[in-house]
Amino acid sequence: MKLDNKVVLITGAGGGIGQAAVRKFIDEGAKVMMADLTTEDTQSLVDDLGSDLCACVAVDVSQDDQVASMVKACVERFGGIDVFVANAGVEGEIGDIMSTDVANLDKVLAVNVRGVWLGLHYVIPVMRDGGGGSIMITSSGAGVQGSPNTACYNASKHAVIGLMRCAALEVAPFGIRVNTVNPGAVETRMMTSIEDGFADAGAGDFRAMVEAGTPLGRYGQPEEIANMMVFLGSDDSSYCTGGVYMVDGGNST
Repeated sequence: MKLDNKVVLITGAGGGIGQAAVRKFIDEGAKVMMADLTTEDTQSLVDDLGSDLCACVAVDVSQDDQVASMVKACVERFGGIDVFVANAGVEGEIGDIMSTDVANLDKVLAVNVRGVWLGLHYVIPVMRDGGGGSIMITSSGAGVQGSPNTACYNASKHAVIGLMRCAALEVAPFGIRVNTVNPGAVETRMMTSIEDGFADAGAGDFRAMVEAGTPLGRYGQPEEIANMMVFLGSDDSSYCTGGVYMVDGGNST
């Protein structure tokens, strides 16, 4: 197995991509600490997969003390951190820059950018002291493109690519690799929310528009994103750092 006895910490573990990643990592032999805003969904995974293989903790990734406690809980439960998946994110409101207020920007940046920075801040020393590891940040197709009515979200996903590139340079001497995973449209709660937001704004059938612009002609599945995460977490990607890995059916081509 590609991740036998490795310890993986995943934020946003209760979402569609997060849950798929938890299962894939455990299938490859890892122990997983799941973090999300509540333990409602992650505890059900513990019950299903077994407390010897995974555990869960509630955390608001925008809060310094809670992120520090999350990292401490992972180390105490499983002995270290070999792979960190900074996956927690929110989509924010759909609307143009003129009609949305600054509170929307603040909320999106707090989770999607501050949350990632805090994760890096507390995880990197643990990985350094453990001899290295792999970090991946969930960005998005929105991290490499612009689009109307999602400026806050797009800005946040561009920002974490910048964080990744800086971190990759800083931590390479410690044997730590850092990359982003950039999903396109995926069958998740977030995508349903985005579809509804565009429909409310009078934009018509958002899904049909996205699929028409995607060479593979469909939405992705959470498991397809999780496959890339397993690759980046494993030694199969041992020479990969500072990279932006698109998993978007060719939508950004």
